[in-house]
Amino acid sequence: MNFKNFLQITCIVCCLNIVAVPNSKAAVPIAKTTNTITKEEEPSERAKALIIRLFEIKNMDKTSLTISDKKALRKELRAMKKEMNASSGLDSKVYISIGAIIIIILLIILLR
Repeated sequence: MNFKNFLQITCIVCCLNIVAVPNSKAAVPIAKTTNTITKEEEPSERAKALIIRLFEIKNMDKTSLTISDKKALRKELRAMKKEMNASSGLDSKVYISIGAIIIIILLIILLR
């Protein structure tokens, strides 16, 4: 066994000892998925209605509204945002463990 093979095996064993720690929290969020509208995918009727209502609220003169009316508008906007996120799947997250990240990095280094 030459020195390079010995060094590679030693690195793998050390990293596996680090990764194999019991009770470790290994889930790390990577990124939120994005959803773009393509030509085949048209927004639903409910989404169109929410967008129209959003532009109505945006163009509304809010200076003449009372405090309770402004609160109601904020609640409505929050509910619309939650509904749009739930329908488009933007709340889904992708998790990858730290162990998987280490193994991927090791494979990249070793297979060069």
